[in-house]
Amino acid sequence: MVDLLCMGEPMLEFNQLPANADGTCHYLEGHGGDTSNAAIAAARQGATVGMITALGQDMPGDSFMALWAREGVDATTVQRTDRGPTGVYFVTHDTGGHHFLHYRAGSAAACYRPDDLPLDAIARAKMLYVSGISQGISAAACDAVFAAIDGAVQHGVKVAYDTNYRPKLWPPARAAAVMHAAMARADYAMPGQEDVQTLTGLTDPDAMLDFYLRLGCRVVVLKMGGQGAYLGTPDGRVRVPAHPVASVDATGAGDTFCGSFLARIIHGDGPEAAVRYASVAAALKCTGYGAVAPIPYAAQVRAALEAAASCSPR
Repeated sequence: MVDLLCMGEPMLEFNQLPANADGTCHYLEGHGGDTSNAAIAAARQGATVGMITALGQDMPGDSFMALWAREGVDATTVQRTDRGPTGVYFVTHDTGGHHFLHYRAGSAAACYRPDDLPLDAIARAKMLYVSGISQGISAAACDAVFAAIDGAVQHGVKVAYDTNYRPKLWPPARAAAVMHAAMARADYAMPGQEDVQTLTGLTDPDAMLDFYLRLGCRVVVLKMGGQGAYLGTPDGRVRVPAHPVASVDATGAGDTFCGSFLARIIHGDGPEAAVRYASVAAALKCTGYGAVAPIPYAAQVRAALEAAASCSPR
């Protein structure tokens, strides 16, 4: 039995490093995929975590199995298949931020179907975590996520959802219909501010919180990038500022936030304490390149929280 089951598509990552003096660029091989990143973040914060996905019978798939073994992420509910390859993506950086180029069409995870679900494992977990990407990669994967949510709700397992909208996967109207149908059954909603503006047309953060609370989500955390996070519950709202760092790569910062937040919720923290913790974890992740390698461990986050508290005016 694990605390948290994360369902979605892992992808091998190639992240652009700063150019050499002669202008040539090199890429750092790593691992990505939003729910896998969140799983590792949660595991590094001390939660017991497992993955639900499919990997190809290929080198990237082998690499993920080795990664999860190192990170203590349970892979017994991971399917190895010849139905498709493991996805790959590239990250480039410029003055406008970081940009993605994905090669995921027909991936093993996109071929995942409701019949592939480990329903017994879902029933035994404390929480199921999925995202818009988990549903956007294919119709079959979308149906599988709905079936996983059904299984979780049936057995009293909490559900958490991150929008993570990707316009290359589907148009806003369809994405909004699917995501909001899923999020109406979620206990924890963690949408990104830009995602919500695209999916709903709303621009005011309070109206955004209102929208997801009305859907039925018990806790809503609006991720606002450099502006921090905005927590909403039926009992009140709290803004949590971003933790200041010298950021070099924001790839996977939102995933680190989600995994760290859910880990703290599972450990018994209240939503506000979990958001403050997750905000620091996400910021620390941005101080290194790649989606996974810079994800901090609990001791690093605790040290940063203590340092920030000691510098706060009393």
